[in-house]
Amino acid sequence: MRRVSTDDIEAHDSRSPIVRACAALADSVAFNIAIFGVIIANAVVLGLETYPGVVHDAGGLLGTLNDVFLGIFVVELAIRLTAFGARPGGFFRSGWNVFDFVVVIAAFLPGLRENSTLLRIARLARVLRIVRLLPDLRVLVTAIYRSLPGVASLTVLAVVTLFVYGMIGWTIFGDHAPQEYGTIGNAMLTLFVMLSLENLPDNIELGRELSDWTILYFVSYALVAAFLLFNILIGIVINSLEEARAIEHARERADRLEHGEVQVTMEERIATVRAALEELESDLRRR
Repeated sequence: MRRVSTDDIEAHDSRSPIVRACAALADSVAFNIAIFGVIIANAVVLGLETYPGVVHDAGGLLGTLNDVFLGIFVVELAIRLTAFGARPGGFFRSGWNVFDFVVVIAAFLPGLRENSTLLRIARLARVLRIVRLLPDLRVLVTAIYRSLPGVASLTVLAVVTLFVYGMIGWTIFGDHAPQEYGTIGNAMLTLFVMLSLENLPDNIELGRELSDWTILYFVSYALVAAFLLFNILIGIVINSLEEARAIEHARERADRLEHGEVQVTMEERIATVRAALEELESDLRRR
């Protein structure tokens, strides 16, 4: 176990009662469940605003509820900011906190309420704050973000594969099936739809009308495009999920330290360092 230093204790105890109360409230399960309920209610109200009859009968009430929800979110944001005491910069070290801050403060930008489209977008963005309250959902969103470079490279590979097979398909079937393979655009579109393998039997029959040897074309395409590319995509997603879980665990440990929970095992410290090194190594590979 890490030995608690005198400086840590003094720093933890020097916080004012208000800061300690806000920190305890922001970390409490009941508080987060309440905010979760408010976000769901806000989403329901936004959905009701899409019905003209409901807006006609209760438009004023819906507008009032939206203002109440905004007020609750402002109070929540103030509580969480106050929980960091004399170090508000710690609040903005988290990307999720920055997102929450921008989404809530955006409602007070000049001219926003006069523009109905921007106002709806701002209200819709507040619903997305539900991601911060669900750890597993945070992991999934982080995994999606970290998989983007790999998915982008895979997309380039998929386009090249479609182009190569499209050109071959145009050469073989251009005159026989002009609607499907008459141009490179039609051929690539046909092959893209074939990625699901649903229309593969129909295309095989189409090819066999010309020659049985065309089966090799479709079978090789299914193996390369449908199976190999999809398996690569699955590998990218799984790797990103592992990285996202490590990042989320490191963030949780950092939050515990930030709020004065200073006793951390040696294994946790090693895991934190390892996660930081893996993230740095991944960033260096992408450059």
